[in-house]
Amino acid sequence: MNRRKKLNQILRANAKKASAKLAPKNKDTYVSKADRLKLAAKASAEAGSDSTTESAPGAASPSEPV
Repeated sequence: MNRRKKLNQILRANAKKASAKLAPKNKDTYVSKADRLKLAAKASAEAGSDSTTESAPGAASPSEPV
């Protein structure tokens, strides 16, 4: 591989890395298994407390838009 081709290859690789860094991130951030379990427990606790504090079947809860 001659010098010019090698240099162009290196410059192309660096340009590709730079453009990838500027590209929008489509992936969600990683959440560990322990954190997922904590979030699930918190959500189930909130769901359980919501069902016990419901006053009337037709009443709108604060989280629902009117």
